[in-house]
Amino acid sequence: MNDTTNLPPLPDHLSSNPRSRHYVEEVFEHNIGIRLNGKERTNVEEYCISEGWVKIPSPKALDRRGQPLLITLKGTVEAFYA
Repeated sequence: MNDTTNLPPLPDHLSSNPRSRHYVEEVFEHNIGIRLNGKERTNVEEYCISEGWVKIPSPKALDRRGQPLLITLKGTVEAFYA
């Protein structure tokens, strides 16, 4: 079993983009797992547990800054330390 006593609590809304206001650096010092509707996802850029969505990058489409467009998937979101 993993010892989670020293880990910071996972926020309700988290983004992996350092420019986002939902980015929390202390959380990313550890491995994080995300499940959407019971299936583990490895390409999640942002999530919100209370609203029930995750954002994943589009495989081909880019925005005007050259960053991948994010696609929103809805369902039951679970975040955990891996």
